[in-house]
Amino acid sequence: MGADPLMAGNSQRRGRTTGAGKKTATAGTGGKNRRSLAGRGATPPAEARPGHPAQRRATAEANSRAERARARARSEETPELLLGRNPVVEALRARIPANALYVVTGDTSRGGTDERITEAIALAGDRGLPLLEVGKAEFDRMSQGALHQGIGLQVPPYDYAHPDDLIDLAHNSGRPPLIVALDGVTDPRNLGAVVRSAAAFDAHGVVVPQRRAVGMTASAWRTSAGAAARIPVARAVNLGRALASYQEAGLQTVGLAADGDTDLDRYDGFADPVALVVGAEGTGLSRLVRERCDVVVRIPIDRDTESLNVSVAAGIALYAAGMARR
Repeated sequence: MGADPLMAGNSQRRGRTTGAGKKTATAGTGGKNRRSLAGRGATPPAEARPGHPAQRRATAEANSRAERARARARSEETPELLLGRNPVVEALRARIPANALYVVTGDTSRGGTDERITEAIALAGDRGLPLLEVGKAEFDRMSQGALHQGIGLQVPPYDYAHPDDLIDLAHNSGRPPLIVALDGVTDPRNLGAVVRSAAAFDAHGVVVPQRRAVGMTASAWRTSAGAAARIPVARAVNLGRALASYQEAGLQTVGLAADGDTDLDRYDGFADPVALVVGAEGTGLSRLVRERCDVVVRIPIDRDTESLNVSVAAGIALYAAGMARR
C-alpha cells in the first residue's frame, strides 16, 4: 500500500524536510556580537588610518617640515658667506664680525683693476683677518653657483641674546626700558635698518621671533652700518610669551599698525617703560601678537599712500620715543 501524500511528514513540496518549521532553542551569543561592535567610536580621519594614502601624505609632509627645520637650524649654526665686491667692502667698512676673506686666484680684478677688491684686502689686513686664496671652480662650489665676483667674506653665526637679557640691560642703564619687537619681518635689510634706528634713539635692544622671521644675517649686519655691534638682538621662541614677560616686568606693549586706534603724536606713554611692536610690511601685526599689545598706534600719513616701509615706520616711532624721553 503506498504512502498517503497527505499524511504528516510526507509533503512533496521542494525543500520541505521532516520537522521543518519547528522552532527549537539555540545557544545565544550572550551579547558578544553587540559588545564587539560597541566602544569603537567614530571612524578615524583618513590621515590617522595606517596605510591610507592620506596618512602617507601627512607623514611625508610632517617629515618634510621637520627636515626644513633641521636645515634651518644647521644653517644658523654655520658661518655665512657674504658674496660680491660691494657687499664685502661695505661689511668690512662697518666692521661686522668676520672669520676670513676669500679671494679667487687668477681673477682679473686682483691685479689692481678693481679698487673694491684692493680695498677689501687692505681692510681685512688691518683687522688681521686671514686672506684665503681659492680657485674659481672651488669657490663656485662654495657659493653654490651664486654670483660672487671673485670675493667672499665668511661671517660667523650671530650670538643672540635672550629676551629677558634686554630687561636686565635696561635696569642697569638707569633709563626706562625701550625695546623694539619685530613680528614677522623677513627682509634682512629691514631688520638691519631697524637695529640702526634702535641704536640711534637709545633703545636697549631688538627682539625677533625664532620662526617665520629673518635673523641677523650678513646683509642685516651690513645694513645696520655697525649698529649691530652696539645693541643686542634677542631671539624669542614665542614672541607673544616674550611680550607677556615684558608686561609682567612693567613695560607697556605698544603696537604700530596702519589701522591703530590712536595717532602716534597723541600717545603720551613713550617716556615710560615701553616695548614697541612692529609688524611686517603688508601683513602687519599677527592676531596673537596684536592681542598682546596694550595699545595700537598709527602714523598719520596721506590717504593716497597705502603704508610705510616697516623700517621707516619703526624709525618714526623711535624718534617719537626719543623725543619723549629727552
